[in-house]
Amino acid sequence: MKVIVGIPAFNEEKNIGAMIVKLKKIYDHVLVCDDGSSDMTESIAMSLGATVVKHHKNLGYGEAIKTIFNESKKLDGDVLVTFDADGQHKISEIDLVLKPLFENQSDIVIGSRFLGKTKNLPKYRKFGIKTITSLTNTVTGSNISDAQSGFRAYSKKVLNEISPTESGMGISTEILIKASKKQFKISEVPITISYENNSHSQEPISHGASVILSTVKHIAIERPLLYYGVTGFCFLIVGLFFGAWAIQIYSEEKVVMTNIALIGIGGVILGTILLITGTILYSIVNVVREKR
Repeated sequence: MKVIVGIPAFNEEKNIGAMIVKLKKIYDHVLVCDDGSSDMTESIAMSLGATVVKHHKNLGYGEAIKTIFNESKKLDGDVLVTFDADGQHKISEIDLVLKPLFENQSDIVIGSRFLGKTKNLPKYRKFGIKTITSLTNTVTGSNISDAQSGFRAYSKKVLNEISPTESGMGISTEILIKASKKQFKISEVPITISYENNSHSQEPISHGASVILSTVKHIAIERPLLYYGVTGFCFLIVGLFFGAWAIQIYSEEKVVMTNIALIGIGGVILGTILLITGTILYSIVNVVREKR
């Protein structure tokens, strides 16, 4: 099998050289997406024989992964491994991640930080990853332990059938949601990772917000009845509660509580609109799916 190791990189001149040298000794192709680096990341990678695609400016992790997906298709790879350039991941564990693909047990393999040994993972990051993973599992019906791991392996089938669209960190969740929809087999293997002397390139709050917004967007697209229906039902219940409360006050005191009445009317109207919207979008989505 032709293995392509794809590395999204932004200002990684300190790490990229040694990494490429080691990778080139083992794997067919090393593909680096230089996401607008201002240092020597591009020149070092090219001089060591890696295929390099450079963005004219820093576009974000999602855009780098999209570029790696597209270039891997052009290179006609059988397997793509995405591998971070910051030195957290171990090259020696790539074969471990590839094994389920080679044995036709999976279409996507995730290197999980929570199944293996993780050193010095900040508590706030652990909480954020776990929260995002739980949300992803709720949407996909999976039981993944690490939905945000950048250390993954994808089969050729996945490369051909999934086209990521997210620009930010939400791309990791997007791929899993689309893979689940297509009923691809997703598995995890334990990996060892260390956060010593390492800081994430994106602030944790913006990272988390990006992923959550991306997940919510895909829920709205893939499951409109769940997204709009549940939200609409909640507004409807609130509206009916406040409406009943306003009627009760009027019947007892002959006074119209305008604020309570307005909340009741607004809740009923908004809830009804959302329920109708969810039903219409659900019907449209099913018609599109049937045509496909």
